[in-house]
Amino acid sequence: MKYLNALNKISGVGSQKIRKLIGFFGSAEKAWNAGSRELAKSGIEEKIVGNILAEREKINSDEEWERMIKEDIEMITAEDENYPKLLKEIPNPPYSLYIKGEMNFNSRPMITIVGSRKLTSYGKQAARGLARDLSQAGITIVSGMALGIDAAAHRGALDTKGKTIAVLGSGLDDRNIGPQTNFNLSREIIFSGALVSDYPAGTPALPGSFPARNRIMAGMALGTLVIESAQASGTLITANLALDFNREIFAVPGSIFSPVSEGTNQLIKSGAKPVTCAKDILEELNIEKIKEAEKIKKIIPDSPEEERILKILSGEPLHIDKIIKLSKLKTSVASSTIAIMEMKGMIKNMGGQNYMVI
Repeated sequence: MKYLNALNKISGVGSQKIRKLIGFFGSAEKAWNAGSRELAKSGIEEKIVGNILAEREKINSDEEWERMIKEDIEMITAEDENYPKLLKEIPNPPYSLYIKGEMNFNSRPMITIVGSRKLTSYGKQAARGLARDLSQAGITIVSGMALGIDAAAHRGALDTKGKTIAVLGSGLDDRNIGPQTNFNLSREIIFSGALVSDYPAGTPALPGSFPARNRIMAGMALGTLVIESAQASGTLITANLALDFNREIFAVPGSIFSPVSEGTNQLIKSGAKPVTCAKDILEELNIEKIKEAEKIKKIIPDSPEEERILKILSGEPLHIDKIIKLSKLKTSVASSTIAIMEMKGMIKNMGGQNYMVI
């Protein structure tokens, strides 16, 4: 694997070139150590041969592999049983994937959720709520860990201790995981799924790397759900890739007056299935809830006060003042009960003392 990792660091050597080299030489190690004449015979273009000869002198394959180990980054190839099966079906799938975390990519269905970085409160609520409900139904949530809808979707899956995958357009070493404002989110994802990339450690996120990221997100899932998108955006690129891969396209309808809903509304006009609840996706894909244990758990109250509060709360955030008023409990009793319920993991503070059942 260390020689494959080293080859991945050479400019111009992508999945097609890797397959050609390994097909000709039989292994990444032999390809790495091959001379100019042998490399030319493999069918690789002269320019790429020049890149290999020049750049491998500056790359220490052992040091790069040690870096992988230090960063807890694993590597799998298309021949590996854990390689996402659906991803193999797309044209020119990544020959290798880098993974940070522990994830069985073929144990549960996957849905990709993407959308605008400039999300509205409506978009945030939709992304987090739908991701949460899909996660509770046994679906793995895939997104790109970008600001906005992506982060909200990951959070929704994490709310239920479900599985979520963040596909990045950079290496998975801590220095290049981005955006840095979502670094703590990346730590949570690692413990509940995985970070995935086809870029080796040390690769920064550049504008040109995101199309490859988008194709992985679209290719590894059964369908892509778009929540808030402008007319011209990277989000729609992901949706179009999913369409090219013969995957389902879903979209959450938005306000006709909102610029961030123009893309999603247009998708629906073009044939995407409108989604107002997780059931719309589950029924379209004919997915039943995976395991009884992964169904929405019935939360059993431990006191009459908890029972009153649970009857009021739902999957929609409710402010503490409203909870106190509706429960008819004393302010001190309601506040202490809510605090205890939050510590038990029965409810969650969504910010600003707005609580909901998780």
